[in-house]
Amino acid sequence: MSRWDPDNLPSQAGKTVVVTGAGRGVGYFVSEQLAASGARVIMTTRDARQRDAAAAAICAEVPAADLEFVTLDLASLASIRDAANQLRALGPIDVLINNAGKTSGSSRRELTADGLEVMVGTNAYGPFALTALLFPALSQRARVVSLGSMATRLTKADIADLQQESGSYSVSKAYAYSKHGMHAFAFELDRRLRAAGSGVQSLLAHPGFALDGSAPRRAGVTDRNSAGRRLLERALRPMAHGKNRGAWPVVRAAIDPDAAGGEFYGPSRSVTGPPVLVSAVPQSAAASFGAEFWRLAEDSTALKFDIPAS
Repeated sequence: MSRWDPDNLPSQAGKTVVVTGAGRGVGYFVSEQLAASGARVIMTTRDARQRDAAAAAICAEVPAADLEFVTLDLASLASIRDAANQLRALGPIDVLINNAGKTSGSSRRELTADGLEVMVGTNAYGPFALTALLFPALSQRARVVSLGSMATRLTKADIADLQQESGSYSVSKAYAYSKHGMHAFAFELDRRLRAAGSGVQSLLAHPGFALDGSAPRRAGVTDRNSAGRRLLERALRPMAHGKNRGAWPVVRAAIDPDAAGGEFYGPSRSVTGPPVLVSAVPQSAAASFGAEFWRLAEDSTALKFDIPAS
């Protein structure tokens, strides 16, 4: 594999990329970097405030940026369907980056509008549903990049109780479970694409330990944390990198011409560093786990996601 330079990206002129959760954090910097490479970037955000701040910030850095916007809330299947209808009309899509997700929540078990545990429903079943609905709009050589997490190394998932419907509830466990789900989805999608002979590829990426406070300032994007959060981030800087660098593995998975389906990219030093190939935990990479996650996702979203043979 050739050497990859995150600061010198290959031209993406003529390509259309969808980035979910593009208003803040890693998703914002993925969008900025891909816009700078010449891609047409369709940014999804949950509200107009995020959209407007992100648009202004990117245009300040990339005056020629080609941007479009769609409202999307992954905690709502109705919103996912509405967004998918709009995104299909803007296709064909060359890269779908399933970045958006919920990272914090209540110590009490909460549900989405559709009755799903909020972490798993938003972070795992939401991207599954969006990808299923957008699949007909993907170009023949498209890539689907899903966002993983190091949290999968800290907690083993109970696939029989992924939504923690029994026993005591833990929000940190729920987050880890949701990311096990994203790993399972990415690898199972890759297996099914290969079996169908499809030219579409599924890859996984994780940002490491990425902080707003260690990233270049972007007005309305990186400066929205509370004073307490900013103080904490200053203390954590020695062991973290900016969210601009957290975007690097995602961008590499999306556009490196040498990348391939089933690969997983992350920082070279686990939490920081340039983007390299990394390994997933065996549990959520296992075919049996992926097949069961797929079944659960179809049941929970009431969406049948079949990959047509090519």
